[in-house]
Amino acid sequence: MKLTVNGVDEGKPIPEKFAFGVYSEEDHMSFGPNRNPDMRWDEAPAGTKSFVVMMFDPDVPSVADDVNQEGKTVSKDIPRVDFFHWLLVDVPAGISRIPEGEDSDGVIPKGKDYGPGPVGIRGVNNYTQFLAGNPDMAGTYAGYDGPCPPWNDEIIHHYHYEVHALDVDSLGLEGEFDGNDVREAMAGHVLASARVTGTYTLNPDLRQD
Repeated sequence: MKLTVNGVDEGKPIPEKFAFGVYSEEDHMSFGPNRNPDMRWDEAPAGTKSFVVMMFDPDVPSVADDVNQEGKTVSKDIPRVDFFHWLLVDVPAGISRIPEGEDSDGVIPKGKDYGPGPVGIRGVNNYTQFLAGNPDMAGTYAGYDGPCPPWNDEIIHHYHYEVHALDVDSLGLEGEFDGNDVREAMAGHVLASARVTGTYTLNPDLRQD
């Protein structure tokens, strides 16, 4: 199976229009356009009954004490964990494209709704946990919300855009399901997968302008 993420080249920086946070000289970070990219896939195997689309960052620090703190850095030696940015399940087998901006166009404080979206069923992403302590932003975040790594992180983050062809029409997930729920539900049902990986950083010392 082949996946194309329009505007995201393998191993290259992700354009700011797809980001939740963009670099700001004054405040380190400001809200970005937060548009989901155009994704197209083909060569799905025979027997495909639905697709799962996801995007996640495997480079998120497991300890957040120093995240976005003035005078501190997030050490490259801290163990890293997955942070899910986009979860769509039960995408019908007849669909092979998600247009740019279809699932997200702008940062929405307190998040977008989970459940049926423009394409497939939206799961809950990890901004739900990350922003829980912010009274202006706290809420349940579903669908696509793009990159916004710590501006003081010593490493560049990688973002895996993935599509998985499944042998079932539905994973039977509902409510506030998350990335781990999706991975568990689709285990044993994946016929083929494809991935494109882009990078992103808000650390001015690591940025390639």
